[in-house]
Parts: sequence; C-alpha cells; structure tokens
Amino acid sequence: MTQKLPVLDADHQMYTDAVDAMKRYHEAQASARPEQEIERLRQIAEAQFRAVNEYQLRAMGRHSPGTINEYSKIASL
Repeated sequence: MTQKLPVLDADHQMYTDAVDAMKRYHEAQASARPEQEIERLRQIAEAQFRAVNEYQLRAMGRHSPGTINEYSKIASL
C-alpha cells in the first residue's frame, strides 16, 4: 500500500517558490535583462509551477505524466 501524499496549501514553500520565480522572470523582462537570463528565469518558473501541479495531481490521486522530482532538479539552478 502506498502512502497518500498531502495536498499542499497555497502558503507551502513549493507554491511560494514558484510564485517568487515567476516574479523574478517578470522583473527581468521589465528591466530589459539579457535574453539568455530571461529565458533561464522563464524555464525555472515554468519547472517550479509544473512540479507543484504534478505533485498536487498525484496528491489528489490523479496520474501525472511528469515527475514530482522536477522541483528538486530546478532547486539547484
């Protein structure tokens, strides 16, 4: 029997990290940062939101084709 994952609240660090990453991306766009930096920040934000979404899907018992390990991969970026 597998242990059920808890559904994350909106104030969970995974959520707040994803929101912060999106803010950094938008701030970089607004301040005309180099395109390479903007793209890197976009990819980080997208990966963090994808990780939250996939985790929540699994916690609710729905199958997600991705992996919840995305968050740990992008945390080192």
